[in-house]
Amino acid sequence: MSEKRQQDHHRVIILGSGPAGLTAAIYAARADLHPLVVSGNEPGGQLTLTTEVDNYPGYPEGIQGPEMMEQFRAQAERFNTEFRTGQVESVELSGRPFHLWLESQSRELSCDALIVATGASARWLGLESETALRGRGVSACATCDGFFFREREVAVVGGGDTAMEEALFLTKFASKVHVIHRRDELRASQFMQQRAFGNEKISFIWDSVVGEVLSAEGDAVTGLQLRNLKSGACSELSVGGVFMAIGHKPNTDLFREKLELDDMGYIEVRAGSTYTSVEGVFACGDAADNNYRQAVTAAGTGCMAAIDAERWLTEREDE
Repeated sequence: MSEKRQQDHHRVIILGSGPAGLTAAIYAARADLHPLVVSGNEPGGQLTLTTEVDNYPGYPEGIQGPEMMEQFRAQAERFNTEFRTGQVESVELSGRPFHLWLESQSRELSCDALIVATGASARWLGLESETALRGRGVSACATCDGFFFREREVAVVGGGDTAMEEALFLTKFASKVHVIHRRDELRASQFMQQRAFGNEKISFIWDSVVGEVLSAEGDAVTGLQLRNLKSGACSELSVGGVFMAIGHKPNTDLFREKLELDDMGYIEVRAGSTYTSVEGVFACGDAADNNYRQAVTAAGTGCMAAIDAERWLTEREDE
């Protein structure tokens, strides 16, 4: 094996540097596995887009999302985790060691065990105003941010089960929740529709899309510009926050036809573990979770993945 190949071989490689990936790194490093974390193009994951995290245990006064991720990384570095920035463009998982190639770097990596913590990305409308106001009234997680909208009117964009779940959760805090849907009927299950229609705090704006997110000089969300798709009429809705609930996309395209994925693209894992369909490959965090999608649950499965990987590697050494 060449000197360069020796240098780029690792016992464990972790793809992703959000709560799942960095927790996996902490546990793998403490187990003396000398992990390499490949952080991708968005180091820190979705929490770097979150202003205040108020629901992670251990932070009674809350913490800024980017600062929290810096602390996670510092803890991983303390145990000699190696980091590399770059996007993996292809993987070969048909034999061991596993091989990975970094985009635009002409660099090949190999590893004995692979932990996939590539996360999932919220689907957004694609508006410049929406992007500019993320964390200042624009959110994709009611569970994360709903607490900050007590006694304020908010809007939820979407018509599926996720949108109804978000709307119902927000009624615990908001004075009014406006559901904006581009069609004249919901896609949500009948059970979720009945719950939403039966809640007096929820109103529905049909056949409409968001044209712009409005703000006072870019400081915070003050309202929405809406367009009715049938009449073409435009109107403004005064709200203090808007929650995008048009779905999430797991960042797993790299693993199509490499690992077993469900119909939505989430990595299938063995019940009660992080084992995937390929021995030696483990998945954690939002890449394998279409249900909870919380920092604390991601961190928990990151811990599981590192423990699973360490045990798997030890069993192979004992064979």
